Amino acid sequence: MNKDLIAIFEYLEREKGIKREIVVHAIEDSLKAAARKSGHGGIDNVFVHIDSKTGDIEAYVRKVIVESVKNPEEEISLSEAKNFAPECHVGQRLEISIPPQQFGRIAAQTARQIISQKLRGAERDVIYEEYRHRMNEIISGTVKQFVRGKNIIVDLGKVEALLPERLYPKTEKFHVGERVQALLFEVRDAENGGAEVILSRTHPQFVVQLFRQEVPELYEGTIVIERIAREAGYRTKMAVRSSDSKVDPVGTCVGVRGTRIKNIIRELNNEKIDVFPFSEDPVQLLENALEPIQIQRIKSDENTFHLIVNDEDYPIVIGKKGMNARLLGQLIGKEIDVQKKSDYQKILSLKLLELSENEGAAAEEPLKIEGFSSLLFEAMKSAGFDTLRRVATANPPDLLSSVPGINYLDLAEKILEQYKKKKG
Repeated sequence: MNKDLIAIFEYLEREKGIKREIVVHAIEDSLKAAARKSGHGGIDNVFVHIDSKTGDIEAYVRKVIVESVKNPEEEISLSEAKNFAPECHVGQRLEISIPPQQFGRIAAQTARQIISQKLRGAERDVIYEEYRHRMNEIISGTVKQFVRGKNIIVDLGKVEALLPERLYPKTEKFHVGERVQALLFEVRDAENGGAEVILSRTHPQFVVQLFRQEVPELYEGTIVIERIAREAGYRTKMAVRSSDSKVDPVGTCVGVRGTRIKNIIRELNNEKIDVFPFSEDPVQLLENALEPIQIQRIKSDENTFHLIVNDEDYPIVIGKKGMNARLLGQLIGKEIDVQKKSDYQKILSLKLLELSENEGAAAEEPLKIEGFSSLLFEAMKSAGFDTLRRVATANPPDLLSSVPGINYLDLAEKILEQYKKKKG
C-alpha cells in the first residue's frame, strides 16, 4: 500500500474539499504525460491506473510487435518483445510495464506541473461551488498571515481568502491568529489558474449584513434599509422604513437602550452610525438625516442641494473634512453645498443695497411687501423701516432687535422676489 499517496488523498479531501477521484485522475494524467516525455510511448498507447483505496500505481505502454520497427513509440521488434513474452508473435499487442522511477527528472517535473495545474483547477471548482452562492454574506475566519504589505490571508477552513488592504478601514489593526468577520465580496479567477475568495470590511453591505444579524425584523422584511452611505472606519448613514405602521424602524434597529446598534458599533471598532426614517422626498430625507438640526433654507438645482444652516450647526452639517456633507450627498444622489446663515444674510444685504441704489428715488417710497405678515409689516413701519432704502441700509441685527419675531431671510427674499417680478 502506498501510504504517502493515501495520505495525500485524505488530506486533499479533508482540508481542501477535493474529491479523491479528481486527485487520482490528475495523477494518472500527469504520469501519462511523464511517460511520454521520457520516451516510453505516444499519446494513445500509454496507460496509467491508480487504485484509489491502496494507492498502488500501474503504468504500462501498449505496442504492436513487428519485424522491423518504423515507429518506436507504438511498435516493438519481435526480438525485443521476446524478452518480455517468449511466446509472442508478430502482430500481437504487447503491454509493457513502466516503473515510474524510470521517467527521469524532466518527466517528473512535467508530472508535478500537471498535478499542480489539475489540483488548482479542482480547488477552483470547489471554491466556486462553495462560495459563489454566498456573495454578500458575512463569513468569519482566522488571520493567517500578511502578504505584500498589509494584505491579509484569512483561513476559512477548507480555503484561504484574501482581505486586501484597500478593503478594510485604515483605523483597523489585525494580528495573526485573530478571528475576523468580513463580507464575501467576490470570487474571482487567480493568475495561477486557481480561484480567490475576496473579502471586504469597507463595503456598505457589510454594515447591512451586520444589522440583519442583529435585527430579526430586517431579516423578516418588516423593516427595510432603503439607503446607506459609508465612510468606512468613521461614519455610516442609513435610512430605514417599516412596512408595519406599528413598528418604529429606527427604534427597532437601535434596540432597547441601544443594545443592537452597540454590538454593530463594537464590531466596526466604534464607527459612528446614524439611523433615520426614509422618505421618497429628498428634502424630507435630508431633514430626517440632519435632525435635530433645522435647515433654514434649502434650494435645489440639477446637481446640487444648497443648504443654509445656523452658524453653530455649520460644523456639524459639514463634518470633519466634509465627511458628513459627502455622505448626505451619496444618500440623496446630489452634491450638498452648505452655507452659514450669517454669510447668506450678508449676501442678501448686499443684494438689497444694490437694489435700492438701482431704484433711485423709488427706494424712498413707502414699502409694500406682498404676501408678508401684516402685523410684522406694521411693526417694521413703527420701527422706521418703511422704505426699501431704510431696510437695505439697516444692520440686520438692529432690524431683528427692533422688530421682534421678524425673519430677516424671509423679509429680504420677499423684497428681492417682488422687485424681480416687477422687472420681469
